[in-house]
Amino acid sequence: MNTENPIHPSIYSMRKRIFKIYVFTFIGICLWIGLIFSAPYLQNQSSPLGRWIYPIFAPTCHQAPSRCFHLWGHPLAVCARCLGIYFGFLGGTLLYPLIRGFEGLSMPRLKTFALVTIPIAIDTLGNILTLWSSPAGLRFCLGVLWGSILPFFFITGIADAFQKSKKQ
Repeated sequence: MNTENPIHPSIYSMRKRIFKIYVFTFIGICLWIGLIFSAPYLQNQSSPLGRWIYPIFAPTCHQAPSRCFHLWGHPLAVCARCLGIYFGFLGGTLLYPLIRGFEGLSMPRLKTFALVTIPIAIDTLGNILTLWSSPAGLRFCLGVLWGSILPFFFITGIADAFQKSKKQ
């Protein structure tokens, strides 16, 4: 009876590496979204921690209260579009094993990336140029669309970088 593993050791180690990166990515995005929602809660509780969370997100989001969803009488730590991107990233992370698996390191097609980028780019540009002002729900939905493809680049890219650093 042959008890050898039919999977080549290097393929097995690659799967294992991609899976670990996937798990850390999933935990990370859950914690990140948790912080977004904890900021208004802590503000409502008059906790000083609430004021410390908002600056964490300031480098990547304008946090304009008029463009944020509100909970407990306070804006979330990010605007509706950024929240959509993070929820899209979470959704894409959940779908990653079903669509991509942990087999190899091929990136999605750039054409696919362009197709999901065009709607959010047009909406953002239109808002910047004051041609229109999109409602928060639309901003959120476009963020979800764009964010959903990012894990396929992020997880694969990190795994590829680890593999290349191991070869050196």
